[in-house]
Amino acid sequence: MQDTGKRIEAVEELRKVLSEDRVTMNETMLEQHSSDESYHTPYLPDVVVFPDNADEVSDVMEVAARLDMPVVPYGYGSSLEASVIPHQGGITIDFANMNNILKVREDDFLVTVQPGVTRSQLDKELKKYGLFFTVDPGADATLGGMAATNASGTTSVKYGIMRDQVRDMEVVLADGSTIHTGSMAAKSSSGYNLNGLFVGSEGTLGCFTELTLKVTGIPEHIMAARAEFTSVDDAVEAVIAIMQAGISIARVELVDEEAIRQMNLYSDTSYQEVPTLFLELHGNEAGLQHDTQFMEELVVDMNCRQVEFETDTAGRNKLWEARHHAAYAFIHNHPGRQQMVTDVCVPISELAGAIKDARGAIQASGLSGGIVGHVGDGNYHILLMLNPSDPYEMEKADQVNEQIVNYALERGGTCTGEHGVGTGKQKYQQREHGGALQVMRKIKRALDPDDLLNPGKIIE
Repeated sequence: MQDTGKRIEAVEELRKVLSEDRVTMNETMLEQHSSDESYHTPYLPDVVVFPDNADEVSDVMEVAARLDMPVVPYGYGSSLEASVIPHQGGITIDFANMNNILKVREDDFLVTVQPGVTRSQLDKELKKYGLFFTVDPGADATLGGMAATNASGTTSVKYGIMRDQVRDMEVVLADGSTIHTGSMAAKSSSGYNLNGLFVGSEGTLGCFTELTLKVTGIPEHIMAARAEFTSVDDAVEAVIAIMQAGISIARVELVDEEAIRQMNLYSDTSYQEVPTLFLELHGNEAGLQHDTQFMEELVVDMNCRQVEFETDTAGRNKLWEARHHAAYAFIHNHPGRQQMVTDVCVPISELAGAIKDARGAIQASGLSGGIVGHVGDGNYHILLMLNPSDPYEMEKADQVNEQIVNYALERGGTCTGEHGVGTGKQKYQQREHGGALQVMRKIKRALDPDDLLNPGKIIE
């Protein structure tokens, strides 16, 4: 928190550039913006503001620069590594009012949105044009927040991650100036790749006020499947075989035995408690008939115990609802405990070993936990249930996190595939990036010399 005098001055200055009802120090509102969905310790901002457009965001940044106050951009609060927690207080910019879909360019397969637009809101609008937005992180996050953490999720194996979908962004910098990072063209060899720089920067380099995103035609046909295996090795080998065969796989998720058990309890399903693949194929009817037959042959060769296909919408929705609710299943089945979710990403050839090592780490910790993963791109998550006020349990959870990160980094992986760095994965940055971390620090100092934008995140 800032000192009382500075807080009062900030509120007075902010109310000059925004209407009074969009600048608040209400305790409930401050608490709402003090945390995300992670286990990390909450911190209160000094004030929360709700701008309506880029000019107002620029005005807020100019006030922050004059008063030397930190600024934290805030979308939906669904981040998992403390990315939006204001550890040094200051001004939280909530983009809830900037939630307009500005233009759908269906012939160019592009859409321009404000950062507060949510994924479900966008897809509802895009359906009118026979289009959809491909990045599905599970949570109904805002597009600005998804760009800030370079989100991905279940469909990235076919369509790519958030960084692959961004054509252009309007960004307000630390000094209040506004830039665009790209264009509407499908490709460019002009200048530095600023889209790639700002996507994943977690609010440390600028505030996103507009995004132009690539969208895709809704597939003619969709087929879902669930395949059960005796071992994780067989499941991963099956995925590698499916991808090598060129089958039009759009989603492929691995769920371990414990996660299946929790899903059954929560979702009223009766799946066998074995390593299981949840899959989805997109394409035309004739192509999918061929692909599903070929895929079934491949998984049987990889010791698949059983494979079931779902063609109707209700069946597909039930299958994916169970998978998407895996985290909530653990929470529901462990009342009074909090969830720690962490992720790493490894080369696919290393995934089976990584998951077995992670299962061993969970068992050694004595904590209840499961593993789910976007197996098609080597990204997996651990869901651990714990009591954050118990130092012993927190130490055990940290040991699990440390072990899976070390395993990933030793094998050419990364400490986070999609959750972002925030503060939770900050201590691994030097080891993962080496000398490149100094380049990142120079970029941060060049764009934000007073360290006003989300200070203390990603780079120490």
